[in-house]
Amino acid sequence: MIRLGTRGSALALAQARWVAERLPGDVELVPITTSGDERKRGVPELADKSRFVKELEDALLAGEIDLAVHSAKDVPSELPRGLVIDGIPERADPRDAICGAGSLDELPEGAVVGTASLRRRAALLALRPDLDVRDLRGNVDTRLRRLAEGEFDAIVLAQAGLDRLGRGDEGAPIGADVIVPAPGQGCLLLESRDADERVSRAGSAVTDVAAETSSIIERRFVHLLGASCHTPVGAYARALDGKLRLTAFVGLPDGSRWIRDELEMPHDAIPDRLSLHVAERMLAAGAAALLAEAERAVAAG
Repeated sequence: MIRLGTRGSALALAQARWVAERLPGDVELVPITTSGDERKRGVPELADKSRFVKELEDALLAGEIDLAVHSAKDVPSELPRGLVIDGIPERADPRDAICGAGSLDELPEGAVVGTASLRRRAALLALRPDLDVRDLRGNVDTRLRRLAEGEFDAIVLAQAGLDRLGRGDEGAPIGADVIVPAPGQGCLLLESRDADERVSRAGSAVTDVAAETSSIIERRFVHLLGASCHTPVGAYARALDGKLRLTAFVGLPDGSRWIRDELEMPHDAIPDRLSLHVAERMLAAGAAALLAEAERAVAAG
């Protein structure tokens, strides 16, 4: 029996069930409330992505669960000592999706658009400075309900989340060349204790090589860039026409300044090398200063 830990939201449970169906042997789902979930009940938001994974990692270290399933975009680039990534299943649609309109171009001038993502805010305003981008939090159902009630003209969500909840037809995917997805968007990561061979074999059994390669490239890029959860960063790696391609974006939350880069290397290149080259190019173009300014802007409210 493998005890699979997951957050308790509808989306997280749907993702965990999807993973459980693909793991070898018997699997028991173990829902765990995280600090990120508690924030919805009035607890202030913590300062980093670990708010969505900390309690799951604590349960792993305590031996209360064998595997934890996370949305890859929630997992910091550095893991706690004693934990490793043991599996990366096939990637779902990595693109963002607009709900309430057929495309960004359909939105009228001054349209009110909801998102909780700094990256989406920066990208939207870089493309359409006329938009009124407002904060929108809560689970997918809550966000779609607020859209239906007329609080927003449109909202932007992850297409993968809509698909996993059976609501994929409620969004229109936005091309990854228009808004660069979040690093790891559409990917799930399976985390376990280091040197647990039984669990490691189970994680390896569901690992998709293409998703693993993309995840390695994107996570390494974020680490090399020195980005945090308070910086609008996009990174999307994929195999295309026999090559590996990485597209990256860094911008200010108000969309006033941004840097975008794209680089291809042979498919058999070391993934870290692609991450390194794009990070170096973006840093040379001023990404570090832009990241620091974004941090200050977020801290100032």
